Amino acid sequence: MKKVITYGTFDLLHWGHINLLKRAKELGDYLIVAISTDEFNEIKNKKSYHSYENRKLILESIRYVDEVIPERTWDQKIDDVINNNVDIFVMGDDWKGKFDFLKDYCEVIYLPRTVGISTTKIKKDLFSVENG
Repeated sequence: MKKVITYGTFDLLHWGHINLLKRAKELGDYLIVAISTDEFNEIKNKKSYHSYENRKLILESIRYVDEVIPERTWDQKIDDVINNNVDIFVMGDDWKGKFDFLKDYCEVIYLPRTVGISTTKIKKDLFSVENG
């Protein structure tokens, strides 16, 4: 069985997230999604609309996702790959090159982002409507 892993916050889930998850799942048989905990988001200076538990519940309901695990630190990726017998690490191409150190442990693939959508764009659009 070929295992794939990806990481993200996955807040305000949109079709760009779904495209990433679908393409990641197509690369293997089993997709693990590591999502940032609320505490880790604080370290990253990010604020999620949905709590970790709610984001986890949403992701677990998506047919492409086989397992959801917490991302608590930047440094856990090597351990996650080893402990979960991961074959392929997948991220959006906005992270291109940042995780090449994982090539010693698994294949690393950067997938193109879906054009025209991002959580940042959604938040910006909502904020401009509220203040417009």
